[in-house]
Amino acid sequence: MEAAGGGAADERWASLCNCVVNFLLEERYHLTALELLQELQEDGRHAHALRLRAFFSDLALFPPDLVARASSAPPGADPQSLLEEKVAAQEKLALAEYDMRLAKEDLSLLKLELRKQNESSSEYSNGLLFGASTREGSISEQDKRDVKISALGPLKDNERKDLNCAVKEYLLLAGYRLAAMTFIEEVPDQDLDVWPNSSACVPDALRRYYYQYLSSTAEAAEEKISILRENETLRKDNERLNAEKDSLMKSMESANNQVAAMRKSLEAAHKDIKEKDKMVQDLRQSLDVQRKELNDCRAEITSLKMYIEGAQSNKQLFVGNSDGLESHSIANSMGESASLNTKDGDSKGSESITNKLASAVNLTDDTQKDRQVIENSAEVFSVSEAPVSFSTDENGGYRTSEEDNSALNISSKNVTSNCDLHGASMIGKSQGNSDGISVYLSTDKLDSPSKQKSSDKMVLETIKIVSDALPKIVPYVLINHREELLPLIICSIEKHPDSDVRDSLTHTLFNLIKRPDGKQRRIIMDACVELAKSVGEMRTETELLPQCWEQINHQYEERRLLVAQSCGELAVYVRPEIRDSLILSIVQQLVEDAAMVVREAATHNLALLLPLFPNLDKYYKVEELMFQLVCDPSGAVVEVTLKELVPALVRWGGKLDQISRVLLAHILASAQRCPPISGVEGTIDSHLRVLGEQERWNIDVLLRMLTELLPFIHQKAIQTCPFASVDPTSSTPENCFSASCLKLYSIGDSEWSTFEWMHTDCLPDLIKLTCLLPVKEDNLRTIITKYLLEVSGRYGKDYLEHIMLPVFLVAAGDIDSGDFTYFPLSIQPKIRGLRPKTSTAEKLAIMCVFPLLLSGILGSPTSRQQLEEYLRKVLIKNTKDGSFSMHHTTEIINAVRFLCLFVEHHGVIFNILWEMVVSSDTSLKINATALLKAL
Repeated sequence: MEAAGGGAADERWASLCNCVVNFLLEERYHLTALELLQELQEDGRHAHALRLRAFFSDLALFPPDLVARASSAPPGADPQSLLEEKVAAQEKLALAEYDMRLAKEDLSLLKLELRKQNESSSEYSNGLLFGASTREGSISEQDKRDVKISALGPLKDNERKDLNCAVKEYLLLAGYRLAAMTFIEEVPDQDLDVWPNSSACVPDALRRYYYQYLSSTAEAAEEKISILRENETLRKDNERLNAEKDSLMKSMESANNQVAAMRKSLEAAHKDIKEKDKMVQDLRQSLDVQRKELNDCRAEITSLKMYIEGAQSNKQLFVGNSDGLESHSIANSMGESASLNTKDGDSKGSESITNKLASAVNLTDDTQKDRQVIENSAEVFSVSEAPVSFSTDENGGYRTSEEDNSALNISSKNVTSNCDLHGASMIGKSQGNSDGISVYLSTDKLDSPSKQKSSDKMVLETIKIVSDALPKIVPYVLINHREELLPLIICSIEKHPDSDVRDSLTHTLFNLIKRPDGKQRRIIMDACVELAKSVGEMRTETELLPQCWEQINHQYEERRLLVAQSCGELAVYVRPEIRDSLILSIVQQLVEDAAMVVREAATHNLALLLPLFPNLDKYYKVEELMFQLVCDPSGAVVEVTLKELVPALVRWGGKLDQISRVLLAHILASAQRCPPISGVEGTIDSHLRVLGEQERWNIDVLLRMLTELLPFIHQKAIQTCPFASVDPTSSTPENCFSASCLKLYSIGDSEWSTFEWMHTDCLPDLIKLTCLLPVKEDNLRTIITKYLLEVSGRYGKDYLEHIMLPVFLVAAGDIDSGDFTYFPLSIQPKIRGLRPKTSTAEKLAIMCVFPLLLSGILGSPTSRQQLEEYLRKVLIKNTKDGSFSMHHTTEIINAVRFLCLFVEHHGVIFNILWEMVVSSDTSLKINATALLKAL
């Protein structure tokens, strides 16, 4: 509808302009008409100016010789000649009026004859008659209107004044001010600024007159009918759209209902899966218990067989030796228990967990004494547990009531002493791959089966006692000494049969210290690793990793940091398929952490994880994480990414070409998405970009990453060299990419894409990047320069001279100096395509590429002499002959200024400046002054 309304408005505007043109020509306001023609053409309304253009180009009304004489006549022309010209013009005007009168009479006769023919023809309708008249060009709508207007008679003075005022108002409203001024001057007999208070004086009068005129014609009626029909059509379309909208709403409601039903079914499926997972875990635990019972039975059978055989073979010897062995084992157990307590008091966590637990491994079971000690400890626990109220706070800490502190302290002392002397000694026997019972049997094979069974029962009871006491003991141990409890916690987690108790103890292990420092985190991680070694893959996955997952969103960053630092170490002790699923998900969550230290630790552990992944299924996810981390706002995270994660990803994935391609795309995209300095097309500033802080940082670190990848790119190019004469093990670049090797490459018989990537993809993309950087971005330009120097240092002097130098000479616009002898014919068009093709592109190349040519290519340590010769050519020789630097003095001075950022080039520039200063050439001295000012 808007489009239709806009078209109708344009049509009416054209008709209104036509009325003004007719009025001006009929009233012979030719100057105003001429000004209106000029302003219509300036506004681009060429269609509205057709009649005016035809009128003023009529040779009969405006002969060329008369116009030429009028335009070329001097201000002080002879009056006599002017009079003669006037008489001649009047004669021509009379002839023209006579010809016009004859033409009008012929036209009237033709109209009359045509009307008679149309009236006599009955086979055509009125519509066809109008069409035929339009095709023949004899009668138009405008002619009919002219006839109607002429039938009204001549204009009266007040009517002419009203029309003049309306035309002046129209010209002012339409913005044709020069035409309005000319019109006012051309109507001197009326004051158009004072319009009498009459019925004709209304706002926007000409438009009102025109609408009133339209409403009195048949065309107006037809237009109204067409508008009504159009409104009816639009109303029907609106009803149809409303019906479609209602149907769509109904379908959307049904779709929402289906989505809700599917969501409910999905929730039910998730619930079912959780229940099945829990059932699987229960079955696994029951399987572990049954397997342990089976091992116990096998060990008991073995001990019984050994006991029977010993009893039958030498019953007397057994009686005599058992007393001595029993007393010897008791003495050993007492001595080693005392040494264990002494070491625990002095070392303060310096011993490893395994040493602490194995210190009492040689203790043997004296049935009577062990039983007595355990029963005493059990009695103490039963007495002390009753009055204690124990709970945990929201941060994972512990609290207990004031009135029960004394009882709890007493129970803690008793439990600690008993566990140190006896419980820990028996638990420590289980550190090997076999269970505790087998170790116990191996130390005293001569005990009876009943004694062994009772001993196993006492071990289990001791573990239960320690497991129940540990949560109550931990809060009352000083933070700096809580690591002394780790052996007991780990043994309890390893041997306790109840999974809920093990989960509680594992939670205590991770929450041992509210905000652990670096040393404390290291101790806790060592404990987790020891536990993972002991319990195996399945329990590490089902007991340790869930605790890591729960700590991901902890409010203290130290606890999240503990998870980040432990993921890489625990990954060794789980199945391969868990490493690139659950553990990778944990790392992916920690990479998004708000704390910089957590992201840094997650990056380090991700680098440790990559060699452990079983396949490359998650390669692209890891690559995306790597690019996210390399653009991290923290410098520490970026450093770890560049130094550890990037090399690890290259070695693990083996997709160096993929990383290089994506890296160049990211570098260019970071600059291209920034807005241009100016929106005026064709200017230098329309090509240069205004970099934001984030984009500038991204380009900086991505260029550093490109530098970090350079050794891998260089090594891969050497390894894939197709020429037998090149030694892949050679460490000197001159031997790998010598002139002879480049000559073989230029023949183009062998494909060497890894070598071509540098000068067909990398260097052209860096040239595109630098053509987007404004002059003030010296920091980024310096990084690109250092990369180019690194490339020339690795690839050698021949590669610099025969490959890199021609590329940058062409890109800087100095195509005559480029030598393409060492390029294959297949890639020469691509390199030549870097040449700037317009004057703006040439100026942009001198501004952006020329500094890199001087500092990154000719600024190489092996090209110092060549740099001095080239600068002398540009600054001295070309200035004299005006071939180069005369057109780009400012850009070349800025390039030399950038070159001076590198101290090693100061001597070369000073020598050339001195030559310019002492020269007799004035232009050289002026350029030297400008250069010194810039420097």
